[in-house]
Formats: sequence, C-alpha cells, structure tokens
Amino acid sequence: MPTMLTDVFRGHPIHLPHSHQPDFTALRELPDSYTWTPKDDILFPAAPSPPAASETIPLIDLNQPDAANQIGRACRTWGAFQIANHGVPLGLLEDIEFLTSSLFRLPVQRKLKAARSDTGVSGYGVARIASFFNKQMWSEGFTITGSPLNDFRKLWPQLHLNYCDIVEEYEEQMRKLASKLLWLVLNSLGVSEEDVKWARLNSDSNWAQAALQLNHYPVCPQPDQAMGLAAHTDSTLLTILYQNNTAGLQVFRDDLGWVTVPPVPGSLVVNVGDLLHILSNGLFKSVLHRARVNQTRSRFSVAFLWGPQSDIQISPIPKLVGPFESPLYQSVTWTHYLQIKATHFNKALSMIERKD
Repeated sequence: MPTMLTDVFRGHPIHLPHSHQPDFTALRELPDSYTWTPKDDILFPAAPSPPAASETIPLIDLNQPDAANQIGRACRTWGAFQIANHGVPLGLLEDIEFLTSSLFRLPVQRKLKAARSDTGVSGYGVARIASFFNKQMWSEGFTITGSPLNDFRKLWPQLHLNYCDIVEEYEEQMRKLASKLLWLVLNSLGVSEEDVKWARLNSDSNWAQAALQLNHYPVCPQPDQAMGLAAHTDSTLLTILYQNNTAGLQVFRDDLGWVTVPPVPGSLVVNVGDLLHILSNGLFKSVLHRARVNQTRSRFSVAFLWGPQSDIQISPIPKLVGPFESPLYQSVTWTHYLQIKATHFNKALSMIERKD
C-alpha cells in the first residue's frame, strides 16, 4: 500500500511548541526573536534587487494554443509562472479565501484547539521550515491532509460542514488542474505518456497525493526587518498558489535577485518543485521563493502541494538524458526525499546528485 501523505510529511522538523504561537494583533513592536538580519539568513536583503519594471514571472493564458511552449520557457527561466483561464471558478477562489481569512481571524485560543500535534501533520501551527532558521517568521499556517472535519469541528462547531465542502471542491479542482499542468510542462519537453506511464493524464490520478496549506501574514509593525516565510524550494512536483490581492510573494533569480510576484485577480501562481526538477534532469529548476510582510494589510494565501504517491520512484526521464551522459540525480521516492530535505533543507537536491 502507498504511504499516505501524513506519513510523507511526518517527521519534518518544527521550530516552536504550538502553545508559543503569538497573538500578532497584540504586538506593537517587532520582538527580537522576529527581527531578521543577513546573519540570520544570507538571502535576507532588506529589499529585492531593483529589476527592470517589466521583469516578473510570465502570466500565461491556458487557452492560448502555444501555452505549453510558454510554460516550458517559464520553467527554464523562472521556475514559476502565473496562469489565467485555468478553469477554476472565480467563486471557488473567493470561497477558499473567505475560509482562510475566517480561520485566521479566530481568537488564538480557538485556533490552538486545532493545533498540529508534535508528531502530526494537519492543523494549526508555525511554518514547517522554521527549525532551519534562528529567527521566527511573521506568519501562521494551517495544514490540511485528508478530511479537515475533526479540526474544522473544533474551529467552527456550527459551520464546519460548510467549510469542509469548500475544501473538498477546491482540492478536486486543484487535482485536475495540477495533472493538466504537469502534462503541459512535460509536453514542452517532448515527453509523452509512454515516457512517464505512472502519470497518465486520463488515469484516475490515484498515483498522486496532495496537501493544502493555508497561510496568513499579519500586519507587521516593522516589515523591513521581518520575514513572513523564509527562502525555500518546495519538495513537490508542482505547487499551485492562490494569493489574495496583497503583494508579498517573491521569487529569486540569479541575474535579478528577489523579484516580487504581483497579484493578478483571478490568476494562480505555479511553482516548479524539487521532484519536477529531478524528473526533468535539471532542465526545469525548482524555484527559490519567500514571503514578505507589510505594515498596512494582512495577506492570505493557499498553497496546493502536489506530488506522487510515496511508492513511486522519481528519476530523470531517460529521454531527457543525453546518449553519452548519466542522469544528474539518483532515483528517489517522495518519502525518502523529504527525509533528506528534513536534514539538509535547501541543499537536498545536491545530496542526491549522481557522482559518476
């Protein structure tokens, strides 16, 4: 039997006991434990590098006949892109944003009733990458794997079924979109279903699994010295992000530095994850990204973290390896890769590079 996603993510380190989650609304100054400098993260400049005004990840209309080629170029040059005409109803995006804002506006003690356990995955808590940094992040999160019924019942005793329905519909739409996007990405490389039989487009998608990550970046008294979510890559094949109309997401490109991804109403952001980086033999780079905060508006986002079942071996597609070359990466399951990432964090890909 495939390992469930709860087992995939279990053991990923947590920085703080959940009972220490602060009430951000009560803080008028930035505590030292939340004050970041380059000593705490070498990728922490106070502001992004000033790129040309037009430089940001591309916005791709999925109805365009050359959408696959545009996506391929974006994956090569950015590791991320935005999509329009993606087929997810605008009303559903509004519903998931309403659910997310309603959850995080609950009193802290109510949210803590659904706190993630020390050995668990689902529920309320701090960012899972927090243990890799000396300073704390100005954010709070809620992870959903499987049914959120038990957690939502604790948060909304009367309305939990309504919110569960929103999550179920949102995840269904995201699964369909993620599968479509993966094949647009692979088709841009000339890869067919015969080359990746485990991910056939018209299958029932039982080969895939996902988690939903709800994020809140509260108003911050000193945003230039705070970090909402520190720089990291995702361990997924693809991550599909819905962000509300408040800027904060930034992606890193070697020649440009940090570039802000402007929210486009109704659009979704797609990130290349580490597993797609491996699958493409490094042709598509998993994107380093982070979240900044601001002094006037709260920001909410919803990340759909999508990848294969844990018994599926991910390795470079043979077609993408030259006839006189070896694959750049060893074969790895998502479970094994997350264990590596839990120890080596952003150096995980280098740990599975082939040395021959």
